[in-house]
Amino acid sequence: MAERETRRIAHDHMDEPHIAGRRVSVRQVYALVEERGVDPETVADRYDLGVADVYHALAYYHDHPREMSGIEAEREDAFEAFRETIDRPEGVDPDAA
Repeated sequence: MAERETRRIAHDHMDEPHIAGRRVSVRQVYALVEERGVDPETVADRYDLGVADVYHALAYYHDHPREMSGIEAEREDAFEAFRETIDRPEGVDPDAA
């Protein structure tokens, strides 16, 4: 694995913290590594990041629990609002199993 420049967490674009100079969000890294079990090195390779970037994102997620849960709540609210505005054919229910 080649060494890569380490980036830090930024808030300069997007509505949530992300790896500086990239569009990879802290939540995305967290979801891949801690929810889906993807190896941090694999995430780094997949997004052309340094492994340190992945660990910085994970540390940020855990160091800022209120901020991250607020962002997750905002995203869930936005998703629910979007789902309510979609015109679906009669009888189509996306929540039906």
